[in-house]
Amino acid sequence: MEKIPLTARGFADLDAELKKLKTEERPAVIRAIAEAREHGDLSENAEYHAARERQGFIEGRIKELETVIGRARIIDVASLSGGVKFGATVELVDEETDERKSFQIVGEYEADLEAGRISMKSPLARALIGREEGDSVEVHTPGGTRCYEIVAVRFV
Repeated sequence: MEKIPLTARGFADLDAELKKLKTEERPAVIRAIAEAREHGDLSENAEYHAARERQGFIEGRIKELETVIGRARIIDVASLSGGVKFGATVELVDEETDERKSFQIVGEYEADLEAGRISMKSPLARALIGREEGDSVEVHTPGGTRCYEIVAVRFV
């Protein structure tokens, strides 16, 4: 089986989510199902159906997280250096607007655009990997082509 690259923080976040699902969410949904059963006719019981749907989501997520954690390859980002690669935090300047952006390149299971973490499989990350500070990159996105200059590469 193929290993899944994760940063130490990403691994810890996924592990914490798994523990929360098993110790808090799963017992809570089991209680909700039991309460809904007490209300009688299950065929017309919306609370029961909602709780069962939630239970299905929780169990599916638990299985997914167990698989990811079991196949994880934790990469110590602080020990890395050099050009853009997995774990790098890259500061970019849009060559048209001079807008500065900063992204960390991470595994797909820990990507969170709002937190500034992009998947190494994203178009931007694929364009950046292998490049150096000072390079210009052209990125083809659904919104059109953008050009960025790599201002800084850090491993934190």
